[in-house]
Amino acid sequence: MKKKHIFIIFFILLISIIIFWQITYKKSNSGNNISKSDKFDILNISSYEATIEVQVYSNKNTSKYVLRQKYYKPNILKQEVIEPENIRGLTTTFDGTNLTIENKALNLKKLYENYNYMTGNYLSLVGFIDEYKKAENVKEEVVANERIIEIELSGSNNRYEKFRKLYIDEKSNLPTKMEILDVNQNISVYILYKEIKINKTSKDEVLGS
Repeated sequence: MKKKHIFIIFFILLISIIIFWQITYKKSNSGNNISKSDKFDILNISSYEATIEVQVYSNKNTSKYVLRQKYYKPNILKQEVIEPENIRGLTTTFDGTNLTIENKALNLKKLYENYNYMTGNYLSLVGFIDEYKKAENVKEEVVANERIIEIELSGSNNRYEKFRKLYIDEKSNLPTKMEILDVNQNISVYILYKEIKINKTSKDEVLGS
């Protein structure tokens, strides 16, 4: 119980500077705003831009976040908090070498040089892709017109982050949601892709304001 409490605190800290976890998915009347892209292999993309809704589950409550992500190969990534309001505008930008954390509302900016950011970004699509490419145990199936890719994180010592599932719409070939699961296959983090476009974002768009 103590270990889980420490884990939740650690996650909240990371999300505050934008890095980490999950949500249980139910379709709403508005649906996902998924734009079509050119033909591509989702596991070998060159860039993407997405608005994601994240729900993090603990024993006592559920925390919800809305983030905007931009990625350009091989390791350039920006994330901005849209919700909740109290940390809105909090942005992390990794330029391939350095990580910048900025909150324009508070006029705060911090630079971390030579930072290994990408390996720790569990909320990003490219984070899943990187794990997929080195995973030893991978399962794939098609259910209700969705391709489901499940990977086991064999190198993870965290019992609350043991599996990840990516759901891909068979028609558009775009991801609809991602789940991070514990050792008992219970969801600890759920990510819903509200908007996403693939291979249409430039490096300047990622690094720009």
